[in-house]
Amino acid sequence: MNRIKAFITDFGWPRIIIAIFLLALFISAPFVGVKLDASFTDVFNRFGQNVIMVLALVPMVQAGCGLNFGLPLGILSGLLGSTMAMQFGLTGPMGFLVAILITIFFGSIFGLGYGKLLNKVKGEEMTIAMYVGFSAVMLFSILWLLLPYTKPDLVMGYAGEGLRRSISLEKYWDKILNNFLALRIGSVRNLAGNLSGGFIFPTGLMMFVAACVVFMWFFLRTKTGTAMTAVGSNPDFARASGVSVEKMRTTSVVVSTIIGGIGILVYQQSFGFVQVYDAPLYMAFPAVSALLIGGASVTKASMLNVVIGTLLFQGMLTMTPSVINSVLKTDMSEVIRIIVSNGMIIYALTRKTKVTK
Repeated sequence: MNRIKAFITDFGWPRIIIAIFLLALFISAPFVGVKLDASFTDVFNRFGQNVIMVLALVPMVQAGCGLNFGLPLGILSGLLGSTMAMQFGLTGPMGFLVAILITIFFGSIFGLGYGKLLNKVKGEEMTIAMYVGFSAVMLFSILWLLLPYTKPDLVMGYAGEGLRRSISLEKYWDKILNNFLALRIGSVRNLAGNLSGGFIFPTGLMMFVAACVVFMWFFLRTKTGTAMTAVGSNPDFARASGVSVEKMRTTSVVVSTIIGGIGILVYQQSFGFVQVYDAPLYMAFPAVSALLIGGASVTKASMLNVVIGTLLFQGMLTMTPSVINSVLKTDMSEVIRIIVSNGMIIYALTRKTKVTK
């Protein structure tokens, strides 16, 4: 009994309630005509394509910079990486790798400037970060029209200049991670000879996610990572120990920005499209919400918070519309998705809880 009480206290009633509700949705799905294999496939895909952007929040939280509402700045570096690699005509694994390298380059530059700005507004980081993210997205909405992209499948057809709002990755690296060593269970061949149906486990995507999580786990235990955590826990003690508080804060912002850019590349290849202009505007909110639902606070976050929070958030976002649509016999998926998503975001941003260790 004491162990159960300790687990409930540590894990938290809100996460237990969300997990029970999610489990109830999975149990009820077959009874209302929702296929479990397709549902599990969607949940794993959505988890994989979103978890790295949630992971990107951890360095800044650990360094005491708060929740990174300026995540769109990192996402913009990823959009630059992907569109430039496509402009160069690179496809497949090489194209995806070059997109990551370009993202790291621009993410480092953006993160350095972003970090220096946050060092000047200590105590108001989350508010300023939100304005930075929104302003950067609006600035790039202009730049996407002015930058010299020329490939026909990138630019607007009627003008021959300016990027399209949505760009297909079919010819480039669409699902390059999802399809790598993908495990199919229960799939059957249709008349055209293609496999369809069944549960598809995106092995390559999960391997990439695991590699990023392990990298972040090790990074936080390096000398630099430990110094960042010390700065976030007690900046005065860290300064007395010879740690440069401003440098560690800036480093955390740079790492967060780069990981956020890589996160959008993973999201794109799973989604199948590159979306520019105002698409990244509100992408920080689901990521922040998932991290907080996972048990993190504004000063502490762990890998467990990232994984649990993303799984619960994306699971709810996937299953609730499907089950309710089947019960009501009507298509209200988008309305339900907006209600559930924004409801969980409101809950996450207004709660106060201890970090899950």
